[in-house]
Amino acid sequence: MATPNPDARAILEKLVSFPTVSSESNLDLIDWVEAYLSGYGVSSTRVYNNQGNKASLYANVGPDVEGGVVLSGHTDVVPIEGQAWVTDPFVVTEKDGLLYGRGTCDMKGFDALALSAVPLALEAGIKKPLQIALSYDEEVGCLGAPPMIAEMRQHLPPAAAVIVGEPSMMKAVSGHKGGYGWWVHMHGFEVHSSLMHTGVNAIMYGAKLIEWANQTNARLIAAEPTALAAQFDPPFTTVHTGRIWGGTAHNITAKDCEFGLDFRLVPGERIESYEAELMDRVAEIEAEMQAIHPETRIEITRRFDVPALQPEENGEAERLVRKITGDNGTHVVSYGTEAGQFQEKDYSAIICGPGDIAQAHQPNEYLEVSQLKAGEAFMQKLVQHLAQ
Repeated sequence: MATPNPDARAILEKLVSFPTVSSESNLDLIDWVEAYLSGYGVSSTRVYNNQGNKASLYANVGPDVEGGVVLSGHTDVVPIEGQAWVTDPFVVTEKDGLLYGRGTCDMKGFDALALSAVPLALEAGIKKPLQIALSYDEEVGCLGAPPMIAEMRQHLPPAAAVIVGEPSMMKAVSGHKGGYGWWVHMHGFEVHSSLMHTGVNAIMYGAKLIEWANQTNARLIAAEPTALAAQFDPPFTTVHTGRIWGGTAHNITAKDCEFGLDFRLVPGERIESYEAELMDRVAEIEAEMQAIHPETRIEITRRFDVPALQPEENGEAERLVRKITGDNGTHVVSYGTEAGQFQEKDYSAIICGPGDIAQAHQPNEYLEVSQLKAGEAFMQKLVQHLAQ
C-alpha cells in the first residue's frame, strides 16, 4: 500500500494539473487515477468513448456485496479561452482561504475527496463497498456517464446510494432539472441581398425558430407553476440559444445557419410535448423556405438527453446524506447532473459536494479551503457508516 496516504488537497493539485477540457483527452488523468487505485490494491475498469481518446473509470473498493455507496464525479472541465485568469488555471493556488484553479469547484474537488476516501475505507475494513465512478464529457451533455452506469449495473454489486458531488456547499440537493438539446442546421439558398426575395436566408429563417423559443419562454413564465416546479429558480422550463453561426458576407443571403436549442425541464414534465411543438414549428418554417427553393431544408438532430433528478420519497441516498451532514433543508437546482442518469437506472441518487455552483465555469474559479475540509469530514463519516 502506498504510504503516506495523500490527503484530498494533494490529490486535488494533481487532478487540476491535467488540462482535461472537454475538447481534449482525459486519458492522462485516468492513467493517474488507475495507478493511484492500483497502489492500494484496487482494480478499476475503463469505459472508452467511440474514438478511444477518452474514458470513464469505475471501481469497487472493499467487499463485493450489495448495499454500498457510489461516489460519482466527472473528470472534464470547461475551457479557459477568453477568460481573464490571475493565476495559472492548471495549478492550484491558495489565496485568502481560497483554492484557485480550473475544476477546483466543478468538480475535481469532489473527485479528490472520493479518491482520498479509498485508503480510509481500506484501513477501516468497510463491510459494504465504496464505489468510485468518474466520467468524461459531463460538461458537453453528460455523454460519458450512461455507458459507464450500464457497465456498473452489469459488473458491480448493486449500491444502496449514489452521491453525485456537484457543487452544493455540502447540502443535500434532491432534485434538478432535466437537460435536452437539439442542434439546428438551416440550409438556405444564396443570392445577392439586393434580390433577397429570390433567395432563402438561413439566418433570417433561423431567427423565426429562435423567436419560437422566445414565445415559448414567455408562455411558460406566465403559467402557474406546479408545487414541485415552484421550488426551482426559475420555477419553469426554459428554452435557450447561446451561440449562432452562419453567413458568408453581409450582402449575400446566408446559405447556412447553425445554432443549438436547449431545454431545461422541471421534473414531472415530459420533453416529448415540447419536442412535438418544436418539430411542428420546424415543419412550418421549412415549408416557407421550400416554397421559394425546394432544395432548402432544416436539419435538426438531438445532441444530448439528461433526465431530471426527481426527489425521492424515502430515498436511501437522501437519508444517508442528511444523516451525515445534518442538513434537513429542501434543496433543488436548475443545473443538470449525472444524478438523473443514475436514478434512471434505478439507483437512489442525491447531489452533495463541496463548493458554490456560482464559481463553476468562471474565470479564477475557486473552492474554499473550508469546503474541502467539510468534504473530508463527510468522507470520514461515510467510511464509518460503511464500516458498521
